Amino acid sequence: MSLIENLTPEQEALIPVYREKWRAIALSTERIDREKAAIAVKIAYEVLGLSKPRILFFDSPLAAFKSVNANLKNSYSNLEKYWYRWNLPEHLLKTYHDLFNKILNWLGELLSEDLFSSLSNELYFNLDICFFFWQQVIQHLITQGDIPNEVLSFLESDMRVEPEEWIQRCCLIEIGFVVFNAPYNSTGWQLLRGLVENCGWVYPFKEICIVCDRPTKLSFDNENRLHAEGEAAIEFTDGYSLYSYHGVTLPEKYGKIHPQQWQAGWLLREENAELRRVLIQGIGYARICQELQAIELDTWAEYTLLKIDADEESIHLLKMTCPSTGFIHALRVPPNMNSAREAIGWVNWGVDPEAFGVQT
Repeated sequence: MSLIENLTPEQEALIPVYREKWRAIALSTERIDREKAAIAVKIAYEVLGLSKPRILFFDSPLAAFKSVNANLKNSYSNLEKYWYRWNLPEHLLKTYHDLFNKILNWLGELLSEDLFSSLSNELYFNLDICFFFWQQVIQHLITQGDIPNEVLSFLESDMRVEPEEWIQRCCLIEIGFVVFNAPYNSTGWQLLRGLVENCGWVYPFKEICIVCDRPTKLSFDNENRLHAEGEAAIEFTDGYSLYSYHGVTLPEKYGKIHPQQWQAGWLLREENAELRRVLIQGIGYARICQELQAIELDTWAEYTLLKIDADEESIHLLKMTCPSTGFIHALRVPPNMNSAREAIGWVNWGVDPEAFGVQT
């Protein structure tokens, strides 16, 4: 059998249709239909040969984790009920992986290496937005208060049905059997599609299945990074929100205020380097220098050493402008430094800037 080197016009027309279909599912902000979600869960458990579980619906992932946390703290009996007796049906993951791998192997044998690579890259590039923003949600949830190790394990478990990975693979699976006539397990596909299309996050266990609703708001910048100014970038119906500025998660104290109202003085108190960079980007150097009365002490190549007089001691910042992108970074350096070159060496662990192969 000769390998397919090029797609037919009909195949080329179909692929973006299915790609956008699954992208729309991944980015949906509609409340889940709990009746359809319950049916999807029931079908999944029946296919796996398990009894119908007790289904617990939550308005957000945070609400689910708070419930687990509360029950862990109440008593040992609840600990046993909510944790140790939750035995994951591994057949769910096996069904999912078997379905995906068979389609993947079929396409690998049917398509040329270049065409297969091009198709995979196109799908994953256009659906990567789902992966990145849900990872931000997970990391944000981990910061929400004192979470016991048991709940962290639950939160970080690889055994959940989650939008970011399953959506990408659902798209490739459906394209495989619709566009390229790949053989597939229709029962397994019904199981997988039902969960992904009708639920948000799903944590399936032997006796209990947790289903989290979708967010009611998602906001992105023109590079598909989570972004909103003065308001939440992700919001759930119960009020759980995540603030983000061009893909960087912000604490509420910054996120709920529009960047035009951000205060340059916050830079003097913010210890997180990534957040300082975002504040600098949002406030702008002109306003920072004006409001904090920054003094330019020295320059070297694309580096500038700035001094800001503070109450206790002066603040020295090394401003770095990337020559290729124009992107500006700023790092705080010790106040006893008065030359840009010395500050550059300190930032780079004592390496003199003349030794750099490429300035960045």
